[in-house]
Amino acid sequence: MGLSGKLVSETNIKSDGDVFHEIFRERPHHIPNMSPDLIQNCDLHHGEWGTVGSVIFWNYTHDGKERVSKQTIEAIDEEKKSVTFNLVEGDLMELYKTFKATVHVDTVGEDNLVTWTFVYEKLNEDVPDPHTLMELCVKMTKDIESHHLTDA
Repeated sequence: MGLSGKLVSETNIKSDGDVFHEIFRERPHHIPNMSPDLIQNCDLHHGEWGTVGSVIFWNYTHDGKERVSKQTIEAIDEEKKSVTFNLVEGDLMELYKTFKATVHVDTVGEDNLVTWTFVYEKLNEDVPDPHTLMELCVKMTKDIESHHLTDA
């Protein structure tokens, strides 16, 4: 196996796909209210919410441990409803040389499909692929969906 990898997961949601995209684009600091068991805090460290180049700092729980992550917003594509985050600091840097996460929403009528894509390079062969982190993202997706279905 090589050190570079890609992991993709798709999740259907019943809540509004446009709202879901908006949350990751310009309101990620609301996610701790929607998924408090997983995301404890999300702060803006540089720039403005919803702009490429902004730096976001996350406090989250992964594999039962409190973790931190500092990411830049690398790309926002309004047409494709996607946001790409690039990891620059945090616990994952102990395992990965590079790590990018993209969240993308396809909206077709009532059907909304959220796709998470991780593109990464492990520091060495002993580092596992980030399956448990993908599980966290899928659970967070479901938490955000439930929050909006409850509010609807």
